[in-house]
Amino acid sequence: MAAIASLQAIHLKLGRRGSIRCGIAEPSGEPAPIGQKTRYNDGLAERVFMGLFARKMDKFGGSKKKIEMKEKEFWEYDYESFVAVSKRVMQGRSRTQQQEVVREVLLSMLPPGAPEQFRKLFPPTKWAAEFNAALTVPFFHWLVGPSQVIEVEVNGVKQRSGVRIKKCRYLENSGCVGMCVNMCKIPTQDFFTNEFGLPLTMNPNFEDMSCEMIYGQVPPAFEEDPATKQPCLADICSIANPSSPICPKLQP
Repeated sequence: MAAIASLQAIHLKLGRRGSIRCGIAEPSGEPAPIGQKTRYNDGLAERVFMGLFARKMDKFGGSKKKIEMKEKEFWEYDYESFVAVSKRVMQGRSRTQQQEVVREVLLSMLPPGAPEQFRKLFPPTKWAAEFNAALTVPFFHWLVGPSQVIEVEVNGVKQRSGVRIKKCRYLENSGCVGMCVNMCKIPTQDFFTNEFGLPLTMNPNFEDMSCEMIYGQVPPAFEEDPATKQPCLADICSIANPSSPICPKLQP
């Protein structure tokens, strides 16, 4: 999900009180191998964030389950219900409509003037890019799984403003290329680049479900992005169309 963009400002305050982390329940402490679903131990804080986003997204879901979801408290949500809401939002919407829904949700979660304040605190500098990369790792473990800061090259300059997500939890649980691109990658890139003024590029790897985030790098146009030309993950996507060369959710 593109939750990273809206929660970044929130976590600037929470960070002063300590990191919010959840843990992988696998014996190795690492994501499960490809083909196996990683088990997580989500704490109260993680479930509250899942519930917060699920409720915001569900306003656009158009599902009969809305009443059931409104009866839940924030902490009663789990990751599966969070992803299920995303799937309902995706149904019946074009790729641009999906992206606009996520943008509206992100904006609704920010206090008035937050984008402007972010631009003042984090102008597009090397330091701002590296600082936001460092924030992403501890604060968004619950959303995308374990990650680490890596060195990348931006405009010919080497800097530690990259984040490598080992196995994206959102992609792993949704199994959908279209959801990854339309409801996470593109909205998050656009939000940071256009609303916050700090360029961000996300490069998902659909073979091993890893992802590389590069703060400070301007994202490519949709038509030029390799991620927008990916076929369905037919083995794990419940709505896959194996006969299509490109995931139908990526088409106009």
